[in-house]
Amino acid sequence: MPRPLVMGNWKLNGTKESVEALLSGILPAAESVKDSADVAVCAPDIFIDQVARKLTDTAIAWGAENNDVHTSGAFTGETSPTMLKEFGCTYVLVGHSERRQYHGETDASCAQKYALLQEHDLIPVLCIGETLEERESGRTNDVIRTQLTPVLEDLGVDTLKKAVIAYEPVWAIGTGKAATKEMAQEVHAFIRQLIAEKSAEVAAGVQILYGGSVKAANAEELFAQADIDGALVGGAALIVEEFSAIIKAAG
Repeated sequence: MPRPLVMGNWKLNGTKESVEALLSGILPAAESVKDSADVAVCAPDIFIDQVARKLTDTAIAWGAENNDVHTSGAFTGETSPTMLKEFGCTYVLVGHSERRQYHGETDASCAQKYALLQEHDLIPVLCIGETLEERESGRTNDVIRTQLTPVLEDLGVDTLKKAVIAYEPVWAIGTGKAATKEMAQEVHAFIRQLIAEKSAEVAAGVQILYGGSVKAANAEELFAQADIDGALVGGAALIVEEFSAIIKAAG
């Protein structure tokens, strides 16, 4: 069974003061589970240097929320994997539903970012998930299969040995509506099955996180499911008490 991973996604939030307080607040929880679970935070680019200075030699890894498909050049406003690597990042989110919805990212462009990150020894966290309309029309599995195809078919299943998958039903992100533990487990099992069709070894080892209104109240029951290996946490990752409790539930 993969080692549990709890990761915070701060989205467009934070000040220098709040970042310092948040990291100071969650460090004890992360240290308490360091022998049994991994903890990470993905921050807005502008805070990554502050995060790196605070978290070096601690139990918390860090990363970014996005990256460009280029390593350098005339691409104003973008951040490259080489820059992220220089600031000690381990993880980078790829294809979060908000990037897909508001910035036009596609399965193909996500695969391009994923591949470039791995070329620079960064771990992509590939976000996948269905909308409410897709779930209600019975197309959840079709959506998941389509979103994973560029990685499984074009890049190869072995790339998942150095990647993380985050299943985030779009209808549950920031809405307060979490999937039930049974609903989440069903999709996680399907994801693992898709990977196992290519490689049982890779399927057994890949971390598959659940994201979508994860909080202290539901973390323990989610983590008890056979195919849920942790969480990608949004709003609750900004609250010391909530995120600390989620971390401890994983440990």
